[in-house]
Amino acid sequence: MTIRRIVTGHDAAGVAIVVQDGPAKNVRVRQAAGGLVSTLLWVTDGAPADISSNADTAEREIAVGPPPSGAIFRMVDFPPLKDTAALDQDAILREMGVEHDRSGGGARHPFTHRTRSVDFVIVLSGRIRMLLDESEVTLQAGDVMVQQGTNHAWINSFDEPCRIAFVLIDADAPPAWDHAKPH
Repeated sequence: MTIRRIVTGHDAAGVAIVVQDGPAKNVRVRQAAGGLVSTLLWVTDGAPADISSNADTAEREIAVGPPPSGAIFRMVDFPPLKDTAALDQDAILREMGVEHDRSGGGARHPFTHRTRSVDFVIVLSGRIRMLLDESEVTLQAGDVMVQQGTNHAWINSFDEPCRIAFVLIDADAPPAWDHAKPH
């Protein structure tokens, strides 16, 4: 589903204007991850963010996590995915540009990954399960989550697609990463 993105800025006289209004262009279909669709909406490369330009900061290749001292805003559409037995975790992680804690051997699920970030998660439609190392939580439309650099996997084992808005902000690696528990 196309996402309309509106970006504001300023003209040369300092007047507030709409710089862009139309479909978000940086859309990636993650085939290795069962066809989920990731739409990059905006990226900042530092904090405080540079808002002096009207350039489209989403026109780039970037991993799931944010740049150093930066942030990422994206929407992800997770299709229903009942059978994950044939998924290749290494291919998924390469495609997403993320890592997972391998200190304990294999991951709980092929989608298991982590980012060095604090993530603000807003479920816009549908339902989804989020697996952690030893537990899980089911989220539905209207739920929000704050995630702090944890190993996790998003699994849509339901019958309808799930759309989630994510804002990831760069963070220091938590001390837990130095002594992670085996999976």
